[in-house]
Amino acid sequence: MHAIILAGGFGTRLRTVVSDVPKPLAPIGAKPFLAWLIESLASQGVTGVTLSVHHEWEKIRDYFQANPAPIPLSYAVEDKPLGTGGAMAYAMREAGIQAPVLVVNGDTFVKADIAAFYKLHVKAGAEMSMVLRAVEDTGRYGQVLISGGVVTAFQPGKAGQAGYINAGVYVLSPSIFEKQSVPEAFSFEQDFMQPYVGTLKPRSFIADDYFIDIGIPDDYARACMELPKTIMGLKSL
Repeated sequence: MHAIILAGGFGTRLRTVVSDVPKPLAPIGAKPFLAWLIESLASQGVTGVTLSVHHEWEKIRDYFQANPAPIPLSYAVEDKPLGTGGAMAYAMREAGIQAPVLVVNGDTFVKADIAAFYKLHVKAGAEMSMVLRAVEDTGRYGQVLISGGVVTAFQPGKAGQAGYINAGVYVLSPSIFEKQSVPEAFSFEQDFMQPYVGTLKPRSFIADDYFIDIGIPDDYARACMELPKTIMGLKSL
């Protein structure tokens, strides 16, 4: 199982507390968030990772040259920001993806059975599958509607309203972008998933365990306390 990690963002909301490295290298205990994430993926059967990078990507390369990851890493370096969708498409081409590929955000961690998620996608013969997380407040993230295990719509979240949110973990089939006309730079969430949800019929996989997005200072502080213990527990399963 190969994975693409989207690690090219600017991390503007986190700069008040992490300003000297790109957001995926935000320190969590003894190592960066991205190192914890890669270790977690490796422990669940991922055999190689392509890092989709742009902003200060050399710092990411230099870190892993000095601190090798447990699985091989390659880089898809964007000359200019391509948005989440453009980054996925570019990384898939650069990595020569010919089988379903796991795609995760480089600033988000969700405790989920990745192998079972991947098998669900393959068994369903889906173009796209996505991990959803039940939360008590969808206001920050937006809400995902499902029926019979299939995603049917994306709606704005509402403060204080419970529901499912997109956990930022996907399995994509290699041909996913071939059937739609997409520009070089586009948002996977806004420009692809939302308008084509009826055609894509994404399969849903519910994760009811730990979830953290380090994109804002409060959640980054929480991750510093919680994440190492969570990932070590996952690796021991």
